Amino acid sequence: MTDVIFSVVIPLVGTVLGAGGVFFLKNGMSRSVQRGFIGFAAGVMVAASVWSLILPSMELSEDYGSLSFIPAVVGLILGFGFLMLLDRVIPHLHVAASEAEGPSSNFKRSTMMILAVALHNLPEGMAVGAVLAGLQGGESGVTTATALALAVGIAIQNFPEGAIISIPLRENGMSKKKSFFLGALSGAVEPLGALLTLLLAGAVIPALPYFLSFAAGAMLYVVVEELIPEMSEGEHSHVGTVLFAVGFMLMMVLDTLLG
Repeated sequence: MTDVIFSVVIPLVGTVLGAGGVFFLKNGMSRSVQRGFIGFAAGVMVAASVWSLILPSMELSEDYGSLSFIPAVVGLILGFGFLMLLDRVIPHLHVAASEAEGPSSNFKRSTMMILAVALHNLPEGMAVGAVLAGLQGGESGVTTATALALAVGIAIQNFPEGAIISIPLRENGMSKKKSFFLGALSGAVEPLGALLTLLLAGAVIPALPYFLSFAAGAMLYVVVEELIPEMSEGEHSHVGTVLFAVGFMLMMVLDTLLG
């Protein structure tokens, strides 16, 4: 039970700490820094998708023999499709964007920015939940260290995400306390996604390979559809690309050392 609590809470702590940056950064956040943060988050998510989700999914499908890739492929397709659906039905606004995505609504700009980050965070919570389900089910290849590595890696990349939402809100005239609260709130979807996925996957352990790759597909959708375009928008810069590589390598190292 302790493993579940720590793995679910740690990523949220990363978001809360990042949102706390609104109390310390007086001059806001430059576009270059935002690009670096987004690139770093994208790198962590791609590495986590491969090492913590897709590879374990295939390892748990060894009984399929040469077709062990089937659960991974099916899960990836479903994960991509699920996030694509949410992207279309939930109105949201990305920090660097001028126009909202999804259906038209009367939501405030701040609300739609929070929803955009929540869409990013949901797949990460699902990933933690799927790994925890494997841990609780005693599946080989899924250890406490694996769950911890994933939770820590996501928490690290949640730190800049919390700052990316709270600091722009402050720059738009919102109070520091409210900006911090809303930035921290954007990460609340992660523990909810983790617990829901844990319950679903835990109830159907044979389907765990599909749940793992489903979470991977959802995360990769966010990276390709949202993060990479955001870090590349505007004047050309290598900052996002370099930090993508740093985030990817950091998550790879964490998963290898702790997993």
